Order: sequence, then structure tokens, then C-alpha cells
Amino acid sequence: MVGERRKTAPEQRSGSTVTAKEAEERQARSLPDALRYVPGVSIQQTSHAQASPYIRGLTGQRTLLLFDGLRLNHTLFRQGPNQYAFTIDTHTVKQAEVVRGSASVELGADALGGAILITPRDPELDPTQAGPVWTPRLTLRHATQDQERGGRIESDLQLNEKTALLAGVGYRRADELEAAGPIEGPTGREPQSPCFVVGGEVRCADREGVPPPGVGPRRIQAGTGFQEFTGDLRLVHRPTAATQLTAATYVYRQYDAPRTDKCPPPEATNSECEVYEEQFRTHAYTRAMWTLGLPLFERLEFVGGWQRYHERRKLDRPLSKTVNGGRDGVSMWDFVLNATSGSVPLTPAWGGLSLEVRAGLAGTLEQVESKGWIIFESTGTVVNLPRGVYIDGSDADQLSTYGTAALRIADRLTLRGGARVVKSSATSPGEFESKTRAVDGDWTTFVASGGAELRLVGPLSLLFNAEQGFRAPNLDDLTARQATGRGYQVENPDLEPERALTLEAGLRLQSRRVRGELWAFRLDLQDAMERRRADCPEGDFECRANRAPIQLVNLEGETELVGFEANAAVRLPAGFTVSGAVSWAEGEGPNTRPEESNARVPLSRVPPLAGNVEARWSEGLTGPYLGTALVWAREQTRLSYGDTRDARIPPDGTPAYEVVHVRGGFRFPDHMNLSVSLENVFDEPYRVHGSSINGPGRGLVVQLEVNP
Repeated sequence: MVGERRKTAPEQRSGSTVTAKEAEERQARSLPDALRYVPGVSIQQTSHAQASPYIRGLTGQRTLLLFDGLRLNHTLFRQGPNQYAFTIDTHTVKQAEVVRGSASVELGADALGGAILITPRDPELDPTQAGPVWTPRLTLRHATQDQERGGRIESDLQLNEKTALLAGVGYRRADELEAAGPIEGPTGREPQSPCFVVGGEVRCADREGVPPPGVGPRRIQAGTGFQEFTGDLRLVHRPTAATQLTAATYVYRQYDAPRTDKCPPPEATNSECEVYEEQFRTHAYTRAMWTLGLPLFERLEFVGGWQRYHERRKLDRPLSKTVNGGRDGVSMWDFVLNATSGSVPLTPAWGGLSLEVRAGLAGTLEQVESKGWIIFESTGTVVNLPRGVYIDGSDADQLSTYGTAALRIADRLTLRGGARVVKSSATSPGEFESKTRAVDGDWTTFVASGGAELRLVGPLSLLFNAEQGFRAPNLDDLTARQATGRGYQVENPDLEPERALTLEAGLRLQSRRVRGELWAFRLDLQDAMERRRADCPEGDFECRANRAPIQLVNLEGETELVGFEANAAVRLPAGFTVSGAVSWAEGEGPNTRPEESNARVPLSRVPPLAGNVEARWSEGLTGPYLGTALVWAREQTRLSYGDTRDARIPPDGTPAYEVVHVRGGFRFPDHMNLSVSLENVFDEPYRVHGSSINGPGRGLVVQLEVNP
């Protein structure tokens, strides 16, 4: 079931929270995987080592990731799915809150479809303990579908009554992922990705979705498998009861992860494969929080830090005896300053009237490095290319300020509103030899929000929200040249910011035994960026060899998404809980192909009607627990032009599926927790719409946690 809300975002918003305990019981393979049961969220996987959450049909640059209040979104986030949420180690996460709908006023740029607010774990700090208290923990994990093996060692050390330290290191290795078999679209055609390993050979469907002839059972998916290392260090110091200081560092290192939709690429021979040799993230920051107790300054917090993202790729081309290589990185310095008031009563004559105010300032500064090269294996010669995917030396920055207020009237009606002003810029020097134009963009944006919550009867409330979101074009939009799942993207330095407006209405029921929400929404995008056919730059032979050169453009006219979400959880006697969720979205926008007569077309990769049902039993906080879940989705045949050209999607759409999981475990008091899951009980071939890989076939996942 979905956990209770935490006040990281306004309670009147549509949102859900997943706790560490829920992620552990579901045996989540990654942070995105832990969000699969959240209504309105669909998890697309470009590879076994990457996963990207779709929130209300939007992902990538159009969803915001915040870790302890700091942005993870950087200027190289891609237009579609990306891998960055996968780089968060779930063992370090206390909870993850999904905020659905445009939320740029409260949370900042890029929150068009929604945001994911990640709260990391703190070390245990008991003010009644004066001496050192040490709690070591060992976690081991194994999964049969990909022969995953790994674990984590951590140390939770309280030095004294004011200071504690949490440190951990982890390792994981996964081999090629076994599926229940290939999937077929409604007319029996298959996607080109993934290919399967049969008898030591890679076998792929052709461009028309026709499977290879004379092939036996296909279960092992080519282009999957990876290894990763993680490390974290978090120090908390409370000099007074009203002050908390935190210093933290998080390190993620991923190696040798093939990109499944390019292993092999759709337009290449089966011997070619692109691999992310390195996918690194380093994050270091400090946080200070003061509880002041003043009416207008109940709490003040400051967070400032540095992040570094780095990836190194190679594309093996054995027929030509060459290797294409590249290295991209971005360094980001950022800060956030927030001030929050308490509940301030207004004039006594207005009994039952109170006001809460929140204001803040945030900023980022980013610098990009990018290189590209070709290695000729016969001679060992290395030829440096005039540019990488991006232009070396580009930079971007952003500064914003905001304020929000919530007015509560007699505990029955809450009105809220707010605004944010943002100044964004992006610059790139261009490059003469590759015919790359320089970029010098500067944008100032104003967004506003408003909402109301009315308590109707007892635990039932009616809610309405109107929220604006925005996203300035980043350096990936403006300068990138790269192969994607749907073709070869070339840069467009003339892009303008995207803006969004979400209108939503909901009902919320919160009682001792029953919790539930029902939301309906409409999301309108102005100047939405979408891909269209483009001409290849002069001299770019990789672009000319690709099946579909494309370019991002701002669409004229309105792009819209409509849909609904519902979720409910019921606590029954004797330790039983039943919960479920369902969501649906449909989007369309202007046609980017002027030669076609239809003026409006479906948006790309919008998930179909989908949902889940879970049942759980436990004796209490310790002892045995059991659970089962049904995860389902209907077929998705509403495809954009880009979807029909995408190697990840069957030519006639993604089929429906119903998958059953069974899980259980035993929590020993203070010492041990054993969790076992039987995934995909009926060995159902399935795929989340837009993914490059099929879901795991039937298999066991076992996790053991020991606290000596």
C-alpha cells in the first residue's frame, strides 16, 4: 500500500509516499522500481541498469527529482527517459514522495508532470544516550532471473547525545536478464529491442517486427547486465534542541551497462553494441536547520552542495574494426534557502482564522565537459572528433525566488496560493568544424499557483488545484547530437521554454481504517518540445547513416493530457490490509508532420490504463508477514509517429499484461529480517510501454538483513 503523506509538499496536492519498509517488502531493484505501485506513475526501462519514472505521461526533463531538497536535474537531462533516478541507492532512502501535476511554484523548474521528493535516512540519534552506541548492519541479496548478487555493509554510530554518523558501502552485479519470452503486439509483430541470446548468437526481430526464423526458446535478453558500487557518509550534529547540522556525501559507480536498445542498434548488424563503461554520480552537501519559534519564522533551513555526473560510452563496430567513444560530464553547484512560518492566528475578531507562509531562494550553476573519439583497432590510432554529444565548455545557471501562503478558516476550508520568479540562462561556444552554432539563451519566467480544500463530512475532503509549471531549454535540447531510440537527434539552439498548467480536482478520505483518493486532471503544455524530421548537419556521417534524423521544436498550439488516478487502502482485522490503485492518461498535440492531414496526433509513450491490487498480512512490527500483488496494464495502441519508429515499441502497440507476485518474510526482533519474493508466478511475458526490455520471468528474490 502507499504510505502516508509527509509535509515535504502541500497536503492539498495529489501525491503518494513510498516508505523504506514498503520498498523492502516489494524487493525493489531500484528507486524507480519502488515507485511502481504509485498511482499515476509508470516505470520505463531503456536498459536493465536504467529506469525512468513517468508521472502523468511525462518523464525525463519534465519531471523534477529532489534529493534532500536539492535538485538532481541537471542541464544534460534528456528529453525522454533517462537513467539518473536509478543512481539513487534505495538502502539510503527513508521515503520517496511523488507529487503529481505541475509544481514549479513550490518545487522549482522542470516540475511539469510532477516531482519525486527523496528523503534520505539519518543515523539514529538518541539524546538520552551519552556514550557511543554502535549498530552495524549487513544486507545480502540474490535474484534468480539475472543472477543478481550483492549487498551492503553499514555502520550506524552515535558518538554522544548530540552527534551520530551513518556510513555504508554496497556492491551489486547482475548478469543478463531472463524474461518469460518475447512479447507480440496485437497483430503478432514484435519490437526490435530487446534482442535475445539463443545458442550463443544474438537474434533480433526485423524492422517490420517479424521474428527471426528457426529460433528456439528466447528468454535471455541481450544488452542487459551491469555492476555497481555505492558509498555514503552522513553526519548529523544537534548542538541544541532547536538546531540540526548535517554533512553528507553519496557516491554511485556503475560499470559495463549495455544500452539495450543499442545492443545492437536497430540500424546496425547484430554484432554492434553500445555500452556505458562508466556511469558515475557524486553528491556532497551540507544542511543547516534552525527551529526559531517565531510566528513568521518557525523554521529556517539552508542546503548547499556540489554534484558531479559523468558517463563514458563505447560503441563497438567489429565489421569496420572501429570503436566510437565518448565522455560527458557536468558539475553543478546549488543551494536552497527556505523559511517557514508556524500557524499564525489572525485578529481575535476572526476566530478560527490562521495563516501559514513559506518563502525561499534557490540557485544552480553548471559546467559541461564533452569529448568524442574514434579508435581504429587495426592500427590503434585514436582520432579525436571536433565535438562530443555536447559542446565542451558550455554552461547553464538558474536563480529563483518564491513565496506561498495557506489560509485556514475554522478548520474546514483551506485556501492557498503562491508565485515564483525564475531567471535561467544557457551558453555554448559552438564549434566551427562540425557546423555547430553558438548558444546564448536568457529567459525570465513567472509562475503562480492556487488551491482549496474543503472538509465536507467527517474524514471526507474536496480539493481543487490550479498549478503552473515551466522548464527552460537545457543544453541537451540546445546542443546535443546523439542517437536515440527513435533516430538521431540534432541540436536546435532556437528553442523557447515550455510552460504547463495543471487543473485537478479530487476527493480524499482519511479515517482510522480506510484511506483513499480520487483525482481527475487536465494538463496543458504551451510551446511543448517534440521531435520532428530534420536534415543532417553537413559532414555528420553518423546522422546520415541513421534511419530517422530528428530535431526538437516548440509546437505551435496547445498540447494536452487528461486522466485520472485513484487509490485506496483498507485495514482489516487480524493484521490484514488490502490496497489498490488505478490510473489512466491520454494526450495529444499538434502534428509535426505537415504532409499529413490530421492536425492533432497522440503524444509519445503515454502509458495505458494500468493499476495494481495488493493484499498483506502481518502479526505486527516483528514476526512473519505475507503478501501478494497483481500488477496489470491494458494494451497501448495510441502511438505517435515517433512511437511507430521506436525500436522499443511493437509496430502496432504494446500488449496488455497481468502479472502476479507473492512475497513473505520474517522479522526477528532487533537482529534479523528475511524476505523472499516469487516474482511473475505464472511466467507471463510482459513489458511496460516504451521500455527496451521485457519484465523478469518467474524467479525468486531473497534478501537477508542482519543486525548483530
